[in-house]
Amino acid sequence: MIKKTVSVLLAAVMLTALFAGCGKKENVDEVIPVTTGEIGVVRDEEFGNVYIDLTIEEFNNLGFAFGDSVNIVFDNGRIFEDVPYYSGYYVPVGELLACGYPGYPHVVIARNYGASTWEEFEMTDSSKVTVTLNTKGKYIDVQELYALSYSDNRDDFDSDEEFANFRAVKGGNLKENFFFRSASPCDNQHCRAAYANRFAQENGIKFVLNLSDNEEKYKAHTEAEDFVSGYYDSLYKDGNVLILAMNANYRSDEFAGILSKAFYEMSQNDGPCLIHCVEGKDRTGFACALLLALAGASAQEIIDDYMITYDNYYGITKENNPDKYNAILGNVNDFLYCLCEAEKGTDVNTLDIKAGAENYLRRGGLSDEEIAADESYIVK
Repeated sequence: MIKKTVSVLLAAVMLTALFAGCGKKENVDEVIPVTTGEIGVVRDEEFGNVYIDLTIEEFNNLGFAFGDSVNIVFDNGRIFEDVPYYSGYYVPVGELLACGYPGYPHVVIARNYGASTWEEFEMTDSSKVTVTLNTKGKYIDVQELYALSYSDNRDDFDSDEEFANFRAVKGGNLKENFFFRSASPCDNQHCRAAYANRFAQENGIKFVLNLSDNEEKYKAHTEAEDFVSGYYDSLYKDGNVLILAMNANYRSDEFAGILSKAFYEMSQNDGPCLIHCVEGKDRTGFACALLLALAGASAQEIIDDYMITYDNYYGITKENNPDKYNAILGNVNDFLYCLCEAEKGTDVNTLDIKAGAENYLRRGGLSDEEIAADESYIVK
């Protein structure tokens, strides 16, 4: 991995400007471009996307800011112009953005809920990228509308449950207090693992779908100094934690296959069950939408379950912040469009969501008998 510090990059830009100006009359109007220069890339192992080999802070210190428009040029000839740079995934599903997501190590070039950009852009460990400012603040209105950040300090939340984003999934004919969702009980990057682990134990969780980790990452969690999730680890050692290492592209055949088979394996085990990723928000959100859809939940029940997370983390409700609520609503609506293979903008209340969920499981490789077993397991 090639590392270039901000000071080196700035020095290179300043020297270039100095030598370019030798023997010329000083031009006070000359503007030094905001650019990374040509720099290395790193594979994002969790989602398979392209990381720029600069931290978010280093990138921003070059003069970039959330809400800017940037141009991206890879050394293999791929060029993308007018790409928004945001602090979150504030573009429609499948669209490209540069993102400095809080807590992640680098600026990422990704498609929102999309396929791996590392594969799409044919990256190798020796590939290079240049990011240059296109238009300052072009997308600032979107950034300010969507901009979300939350605290990792327990004292900033009303309850331990809210802090851990831990709750029973409710809706349709789903068994009561049998399926739960939460932030990770083993990955403590957001300081919530101990709380989620405690609630897993208190609610008698017997089987877990871990959507985010792979075996290597899980081992690293257990070796961390702050790992205190003994109950969760006991489930893992007994073979009752299914490690799935899923990306965020729920529209892909790969995602459908992994999740469908995981649902069937879950149905062959004792409950109560817990579903989680890192924050318990998006991958978990889709999995719980699928679960509720199979239990005959309405579109509104699925929406309500998803939006509790945004109340827990950010305090956003339909009543207190309707603009942000409605902006976020597009995420869960797209879950339903995906299940039902419906066009974006379709009234979700007209969709046959249960039939769509069953077809999603068929797409994932389950037989009608296996789907029936899933439904028998999850309903009252």
